[in-house]
Amino acid sequence: MDTSPTPANAAIAQGVAAPQHGPRPLPLFLNILWRETEGDPDLRKRALAGLRKYQNADRPPVRDAGRPVAHAGSARLLQYGAQNDRFPVVFIPSLINPPHVLDLSERRSLLRHMVAAGHDAYLVDWGAPDAADASLGLDGHVTERLLPLLAALPRPPILVGYCLGGSLALGAAALVPTAAVATIAAPWRFSHFPAADLELIASLWRGAKAMCQRIGYVPMEVLQSGFWAMDPARTIRKFAAFADAESGSDAEQAFLAVEDWANEGPPLTYAAGRDLFESFYAGDATGRGQWRVGHMTVDPQALTCPTLSIRSTTDRIVPAAASPHLREARSLSLGHVGMVVGSRAPELLWQPLSHWLSSHGG
Repeated sequence: MDTSPTPANAAIAQGVAAPQHGPRPLPLFLNILWRETEGDPDLRKRALAGLRKYQNADRPPVRDAGRPVAHAGSARLLQYGAQNDRFPVVFIPSLINPPHVLDLSERRSLLRHMVAAGHDAYLVDWGAPDAADASLGLDGHVTERLLPLLAALPRPPILVGYCLGGSLALGAAALVPTAAVATIAAPWRFSHFPAADLELIASLWRGAKAMCQRIGYVPMEVLQSGFWAMDPARTIRKFAAFADAESGSDAEQAFLAVEDWANEGPPLTYAAGRDLFESFYAGDATGRGQWRVGHMTVDPQALTCPTLSIRSTTDRIVPAAASPHLREARSLSLGHVGMVVGSRAPELLWQPLSHWLSSHGG
């Protein structure tokens, strides 16, 4: 896979803002902004000021990621720590948005915290699918991407899956020896999503399916528009608040890092998108015990290894009630992304998770 920087990435690496940073898709964002600020000219002015500030801000140089130790199709396994006598700990991000949310910045990196705590930490980078991958479904991401990466490790790993990565981690654990599994904000019981959200997602897919089928993939913009539609007022108000953020402050840098991440990412394969929208959201195949990966029906409660489900009571993207039933459960009161990169994440997630990993040999 070609890892040379694109012109935009090259500009970012030099600490210079690219000519125009998202939000993607920008026309839809502007439409939401106009609608949500109707009758509130002050909010509209501040939101537009925040948008201009976001687009024009300088970005810090891009940091080096982990060392690639295995490849499977477009996916890579990146090693962040050094091998030791512990079980390797493999962090599995969602297929939606880039994997570096788990290594977002110098001060907001779950991965580097784990390395500093002595864990042999790895990150799955799913890469970008090509035209030949159109038929690769969610099950195929487990069997043809994740399992070959795990096979390169010297001993059975502990899997830590974030968001949809947690669902895929459970699929992998059903097929291969695994020392332990922890999920963070993972969707599993899709029938426990609010009915309004399920209808919104179904409507989104009805409108996008034919186009996605023709081109063979689901653009990131389709998924992003769904996230915005869940809470359009918050989408606009956070840009208005950003307009007032102190220049050079941690709050300003955190906003830039999170929003850049949220506006990046390769598409899903068409089959993975179809599985997500039709089998998971509409059919609740996972929650009803009907999701098959390889030759196995995935049942998290049948796993014999230690398991932990970490969910948030204030998660707007994956409600706590939709998380899997595992042997252990912990509830936080942080947002979906704030769970892993927020100012309270080290205290409430990183450190307790590190202790749990250590207690199970990681």
